[in-house]
Amino acid sequence: MKKRRKQFLMLSTAFVLTFGVSVTANAMHIMEGALPASFCIAWGVVCLPFLWAGFGSIKRSLSANRRALPLLAMAGAFVFVISSLKIPSVTGSCSHMTGTGLGAILFGPTAVSVLGLIVLVFQAILLAHGGLTTLGANTFSMAIAGPLVSYGIYKLCGRGNVNRKAAVFLAASVGDLFTYCVTALQLAIAHHADASIPAAAGKFLLIFAPTQVPLAVIEGILTVLVITALETYAKPEMRAIGYLKEAR
Repeated sequence: MKKRRKQFLMLSTAFVLTFGVSVTANAMHIMEGALPASFCIAWGVVCLPFLWAGFGSIKRSLSANRRALPLLAMAGAFVFVISSLKIPSVTGSCSHMTGTGLGAILFGPTAVSVLGLIVLVFQAILLAHGGLTTLGANTFSMAIAGPLVSYGIYKLCGRGNVNRKAAVFLAASVGDLFTYCVTALQLAIAHHADASIPAAAGKFLLIFAPTQVPLAVIEGILTVLVITALETYAKPEMRAIGYLKEAR
């Protein structure tokens, strides 16, 4: 088992070194200054209950079993790495994978709100990817709304006896797409001009779709590969958090 853990560590390190180095950012989640101050404050306030619940969820997970810590850290690193790979999209935003489905499947959606917040802060400060004023809006779309959908889909698939890999794929990919539905709505509320909010949101979604749909499929595949690797090389940790108890 020690040999398998070393192999998994080497594979994880190679993945981070290969994909984790980001070029200079020329686009953002929702960039600094893209939303009016009142919107920034409002989205931040909306996030607070989820973050409070997330801190409690993480505390309970770590108190129950310290073996959850490496998996929690890995879930956060996964979010940071693949959400840093971005494709410019509409003005003030971009298309990219989110990576939050993995954490939602393993630890639940509220824990991911905290992981996502940490990732977004580091990306805003170190990579100019996103912004500090738009931190609340970005946290809600990527670290709250998306993970909630991912978790819900995964649980529904479990009740329906759907194959585990198919459930993971659907949870990760649909959660990714829902993140961008929320982002489009956030932009539409702030910048709908003479159009109605639904019409403006539809326009944003049409612009996002050509890049985001294939990225969502890729994220689903990557999440399945990571889960498969964890089931192979980190079985004790996966049992410790209760994931493998649901084997099907």
